[in-house]
Amino acid sequence: MEEVVRRDHMLRAYHRVKQNQGAAGVDGMSVEALPGVLREPWEAIREALLNGTYEPQAVRGVSIPKPGDQGRRVLGIPTVMDRLMQQALFQVLQPVFEPTFSDASFGFRPGRGAHQALERAREHIASGCRWVVDMDLEKFFDRVNHDVL
Repeated sequence: MEEVVRRDHMLRAYHRVKQNQGAAGVDGMSVEALPGVLREPWEAIREALLNGTYEPQAVRGVSIPKPGDQGRRVLGIPTVMDRLMQQALFQVLQPVFEPTFSDASFGFRPGRGAHQALERAREHIASGCRWVVDMDLEKFFDRVNHDVL
């Protein structure tokens, strides 16, 4: 956690959250308000992160339409402060764990996406494979035991 709360990591995380914009969470705070809110209590927030007592706030649920008129899905919107903490953690943890992921995994990975997955499927078909399986973890996080996770 010491690495996560380093000034350069937090500044980089802030700039990423600012760049992404996004809606306010349950607290109603905008991305623009974050610097002013952070200045005074930063040392207390930092200590809470370091000693494991930081608690994220509730996530605001917003129902959005699914593509192709297939109903709606709930989108969880964390507070701006929690997005900042998530981004700082991501910046430190992603380089550690990324090399351990399967080469066949394409979702939400840097430099990878649907186009690369389709190209890989084409390569497999060209090499004689007859089946391609596309899996989605839809509803996984709705059903998994979060205490165990």
